[in-house]
Amino acid sequence: MPQPQPKQPEAPSPQSGAAVPPLTDEDRAAAFPQDLHGHTVHDRAINYFVLFDQLEWQKDGDATQGVNWDFKAWIGGDLNRIWIHSEGASEQSRLEEGEVHVTYGRAFSRWWDVVAGVRRDTRPGPGQTWGTVGIQGLAPQWFEVQATLYVGESAATLARLEVEYELLVTNRLVLQPLVELSVYGKAIPERRIGAGVSSAEAGLRLRYEVRREFAPYVGLVWHRRFGGTADFSRAAGEDVGGWRIAAGVRTWF
Repeated sequence: MPQPQPKQPEAPSPQSGAAVPPLTDEDRAAAFPQDLHGHTVHDRAINYFVLFDQLEWQKDGDATQGVNWDFKAWIGGDLNRIWIHSEGASEQSRLEEGEVHVTYGRAFSRWWDVVAGVRRDTRPGPGQTWGTVGIQGLAPQWFEVQATLYVGESAATLARLEVEYELLVTNRLVLQPLVELSVYGKAIPERRIGAGVSSAEAGLRLRYEVRREFAPYVGLVWHRRFGGTADFSRAAGEDVGGWRIAAGVRTWF
């Protein structure tokens, strides 16, 4: 005949008035067996990431059209990475602007990196090489920020600020506003660039993530040249700014 099992004592309920035991270091170690903040283990692994943030066709009201791109990639660990960044624009099948950055990045906090390296411009005008240093990361409220200082030949300087944000309309529909501002310390006539605030761009792109790694989008982009840069553009018979529609794809792996 089976013997009756002893009754297990019931765990005290929150209403029983029993005190909750304090959290100990042993409890924390059991929950997090590795140091999440020191990266002593994670930084040994070599990973990579490739992103075509913008690969798009643009068209303005004067039927001028072209292809723009913004490409970023990195390889390395949690703390140390090599970054490659390229962006540019074509107009009527002709390259108008093009630049490539190769930098070393070092994380100095949970969300921020300091970067330093070189940038090479191919257009407009003759090619030019710059030394770069800057910071990039996530600001409060999840704004992605990149602030970079460039020093080029003949003591030319450039400061650039980029801010973007991703707003989830639904789980797959994402609205991405982006603002970019460039300021030059001195004029570079051979490249049709004036001193001071040179150009600004603001874009609003709405993408649908068919997969997280593949998302077609449409957008509206406003761009403007200022000061001496605008004067150079007018002298060359070019527009100094306006609105453009955009359509493209964002993909990463």
